[in-house]
This record gives sequence, C-alpha cells and structure tokens, in this order.
Amino acid sequence: MKDDLNLVPFVSVENMMRLVLSRGIEDCMAEIAEYIEEDFRRWPLFDKTPRVASHSSEGVIELMPTSDGIDYGFKYVNGHPKNMREGLQTVTAFGLLASVETGYPVLLSEMTVLTALRTAATSAVATKYLARKGASTLALIGNGAQSEFQALALRKICGIGSVRFYDVDPQATRKAMRNLENSGLNLVACASPEEAIEGADVVTTCTADKQYATILTDNMVGAGLHINAIGGDCPGKTELHRDILLRSDIYVEYPPQTRIEGDIQQLDADHPVKELWQVLTGEIAGRVDDRAITLFDGVGFAIEDFSALRWLRDALKTSERYVNLDMIADPDDPRDLFGMVQREKQRM
Repeated sequence: MKDDLNLVPFVSVENMMRLVLSRGIEDCMAEIAEYIEEDFRRWPLFDKTPRVASHSSEGVIELMPTSDGIDYGFKYVNGHPKNMREGLQTVTAFGLLASVETGYPVLLSEMTVLTALRTAATSAVATKYLARKGASTLALIGNGAQSEFQALALRKICGIGSVRFYDVDPQATRKAMRNLENSGLNLVACASPEEAIEGADVVTTCTADKQYATILTDNMVGAGLHINAIGGDCPGKTELHRDILLRSDIYVEYPPQTRIEGDIQQLDADHPVKELWQVLTGEIAGRVDDRAITLFDGVGFAIEDFSALRWLRDALKTSERYVNLDMIADPDDPRDLFGMVQREKQRM
C-alpha cells in the first residue's frame, strides 16, 4: 500500500473477491484463523464491549468496535433474514481500521465476504481445540450463504473429509453441494437433521430465521459430539434445545454478549460457561474426554473482525487489489479548514 497519510486504501467487493481467489479461499481462511488465534492469545489487551445493536421487527443493525491500543477497528453489519425472500443478502457489512496514535483511518473495506471468511475461520479454530482428535465428518445444518465457507475451513484447518448437508429448503442443499462438487470433500445430502448428524463428529448449525428455533433436540446429540452453534446471534434467536446446553461444556467468545444473543440466552444468567480465548492460552482445558459434548456458542465478536482486518491490511502489502480514497482533509494550516474550502474555488 502507498505510504500516504491522506489517502485511505479501500477494498471493494470486486477487489476482495479477486484478492481471495488469487490467494486461494481455503488458504485465506487458514491465514485469518492464525490472526484470530494470535489475537485471542492477547485477549486481555483489547477493549471489549457487546456490540451496539439497533433491533427492529425486520432485523438488526450493529456496530462492533474494539482496539488493542495500537489499532482501532469497527464493523458495521446488518442481519435481516427476510431479505432473502426479496433477493437481497441477509447480511451485509463494511469495516474500518484506524491508527490509535493519530486517529486516522488506515483501511476501509467491504466485510460481507470478509465476514464469511472470518466466521468460518473462527468455527475452525473452535473445532480445532474442542473436537475429538481425528474428527472427519461434519454435519452442516443450514446450507445458506455461510455453508460452503464452513465446510472448506473445517477441511483445511481441521481435516474434515466428509460433509452431510441438511436444510429445510432442498434448493439450498443442492446449491451448496454444487458449489463444493470439485472440493475433494465427500458430500452427502440428507432428508432430515437426524440423518445428517448420524455418524458425524462435528455439527455446525448456521440457520438464518430470527426466531426461537430447535434445530437440534436433545435426543439427537450423542456423546463425544462437538457443536458449532453459529446461527443464533441476536436476542430471540436460538437453534438448540435447552437440554443440550445443560449437557454440554459450553465455550463462548465474550460472555456479556453471548448471554444476550447466543443459545445460552435460554439459561440462567449465572450458568457457567468457558471463554474460548482461555483455551488457546492454556489457562483452561478444552475437551476433557472423548465422550464429552463440547459446544461453541459463537455469535461473532469484534476481535475476530479486527483480526480479519489486520490480515487484510497485511495482504495488501503484496497486492494492488484496492483503490485509494481521498477521505482525510489536509489543509496547509491544520487550523484553517475554512480557508482550504475557500481556496478550492480557484481549482473549480
């Protein structure tokens, strides 16, 4: 990237797609996972707050800020399940990285594609530390926009070789399997969630409907399973029966946010949960035995977006997949902003 404090690199959707394709989708998610692990290991350094959310009957609009004292980052993201019926994306996002020292933005980017990459990378990190060793089969319940990323990230990072698909809409399953037909994964379409889970080591639920739902019931979950529950991400939206939670070792990103938005909103406020970052640092154990049920109640947290933006900033050092935006006023005298505006008349 050009070293010019007055120009801000911007990565459009087109440039993001081309950057990711040039580097390889799976490789990008593996790289982002490394940045996430690095930042989770220095978790106490970050400013942390539940995301600032504006809820409506149609969906939610959120801001997700954080800082490590050197860089500041935030993401704007929406979640509108009804959009799909209108041919619109359920989730759209953009994000910004800025210098804490100057307050100047140093990167602006689309984050719809980038969020898909970091969400899958985060699931893979959780699975890497919580699933049984040798886990090879994934049940993917909910085959929408996130499903292919989940399958590829878990293959690349965790060694998953077989994926069993289920969605209430068979067209979604056909779409996902078509997109992954040359991936090298063994793909199986299933007629029910029970069929999908049969023989699975890992289950990822990533459904979109904004409602209290029971995608998995207690009798479906056997000993030794690892679950990534990533579809429940706002108040009033869940995927798992409460009894599953009571039987599971639960790991979360940031408890004050997950207790509001995750599947654990169904539990008492003092129900014990563990924080994923502590597993990565070795402060607490992950899976304790092969018969334990581990649950990653992932709602998405700002530090993961921060990690993804750090990855992107570094990736742009060897790529031209961005344009420079004139976003920062630069008067000759910092006190004379009005004069700068007036002098522009001479160039009009």
